[in-house]
Amino acid sequence: MSKTFPDFSFERAAHDRGARFVVGMDEVGRGPWAGPVTACAVMLTAPPPDGLNDSKQMSGKRRIAMEPLLHDCCAVGYGEATVAEIDRLNIRQATHLAMRRAIVALPFAPDHLLIDGIDCPDWVKSLPNCSWQTIKGGDGRSLSIAAASVLAKTRRDQGMVSLAQQFPGYGWETNAGYGTATHRQGLENHGVTQHHRRSFAPIRKMLCQ
Repeated sequence: MSKTFPDFSFERAAHDRGARFVVGMDEVGRGPWAGPVTACAVMLTAPPPDGLNDSKQMSGKRRIAMEPLLHDCCAVGYGEATVAEIDRLNIRQATHLAMRRAIVALPFAPDHLLIDGIDCPDWVKSLPNCSWQTIKGGDGRSLSIAAASVLAKTRRDQGMVSLAQQFPGYGWETNAGYGTATHRQGLENHGVTQHHRRSFAPIRKMLCQ
């Protein structure tokens, strides 16, 4: 079976309905035990580089190489929600907050949103003069969402590498805060940091021991 790639069909359909600023949104970092959740909003302003795909289908080296190429052909907004916000709000609501910040960071107001997945934030539904659609598996179907997935992933990974330099021993430079064996061993050796999500069960359990 030949490998499939995202295309411009969702964006084209929105343009055909009269939308001018069509923006794809994706997020990364719902599952890790540490670090923020990061969202990205993207409108393509020129054809994207060949090989753009869902970030999970691309190697880290390929994502890093593609990042500056995407900035050359996209209008981009980033948003994050902190560990404190994740613990206070819950991960779903914190993700929605990061997505809202990504939209606010754009240099224009979108009039159509393509949202990866099936969960549309309530604030999106109340945006004036802006339609929206959720797309299951959108990062593998829409080029705008694919670009957002790559840029969100590279932004968050870079942040976790920086945190790993300040807090060595947890393997964040390679596991990005996910619950790997190296991360678990780091917790046992060094304890919980301020960058750990205390509302997440593995961290909460460790703090209760």
